[in-house]
Amino acid sequence: MSEHTNREDYVVSAIAAGGHIRAYAATTRAMAEEARVRHDQSPVVTAALGRLMTGAAMMGVQMKEAAGKITLTVKGDGPVQMLTAVADTEGNVKAYAAEPQAIAHSSNGKLNVKGIVGKGELTVVKDIGLKEPYVGTTQLVSGEIAEDLTYYYAVSEQTPTVMALGVLMNKDNTVRQAGGFMLQLMPDASDELAEDLENIVLALPPITSMLDENETPEEILEDILVHFGYEELEKKPVRFCCDCSREKIALALAGLNKYDMLDLMVSQKEVEVRCDYCGTAYTFDREEMKTLYKKFHRAGKDDRKEENKTEENGEQ
Repeated sequence: MSEHTNREDYVVSAIAAGGHIRAYAATTRAMAEEARVRHDQSPVVTAALGRLMTGAAMMGVQMKEAAGKITLTVKGDGPVQMLTAVADTEGNVKAYAAEPQAIAHSSNGKLNVKGIVGKGELTVVKDIGLKEPYVGTTQLVSGEIAEDLTYYYAVSEQTPTVMALGVLMNKDNTVRQAGGFMLQLMPDASDELAEDLENIVLALPPITSMLDENETPEEILEDILVHFGYEELEKKPVRFCCDCSREKIALALAGLNKYDMLDLMVSQKEVEVRCDYCGTAYTFDREEMKTLYKKFHRAGKDDRKEENKTEENGEQ
């Protein structure tokens, strides 16, 4: 096996069986570790969010649209409450957990991802630059993330998919390894091909074992597809990268209820807003808040004028 414990994160895409199989594999240790540090996560939250980020990275790279973006949101009744990961076609991924310090006890000594997620639903939003993004929601079938994404593909996109995602932690609670793979059968794949691929996948060791052996994404795909005549298509770097900015946060503040904005201006000398995804803090003083309030107030009056015009014209 290759010794690449500190290698950079990337996703490899490939085809096999004459184009009847589409495959992706990823190594995402640095990405999962950065999320852990930024959000001060418990080990089990790091494992859960790391899995979701890996899945999002592979699904984001899969999108062909230049401005494509995919958002995966897991909402459950477990202590973590919600996990969200956003990825684009360029390999940029950002993510956060609603309760980053959530824990769940386990009887077998393993990180209990299912326990912190609980029962709930998975929502996938694909934004390819059109007026309305595609939104698909499915029930969580296990709370283990990989199985839930596999079920989403089967139900919402009718695409037979196998996904394996794993995160390994060191004793000091830093991320040791993270990654996974995704295999998809094209619509014209034969039943025999599907059965052969299923038998190979069932015979594989757990993805965490493959990661712990320092297998690269290329080696993982080779293990699975060597008998199917596979062809590597692309190797794309992926990274934790947030696109927040002071301007975007200012727009979010301007969109608050005007009474909430007034309360902030009166009660605080400075307003600090922290980005959920990366933890970056943005501070606005009273003068800046006043400027935002005036912009918001004018927009509100304009909106009301437009509503009045609509009512006068008898439009609904």
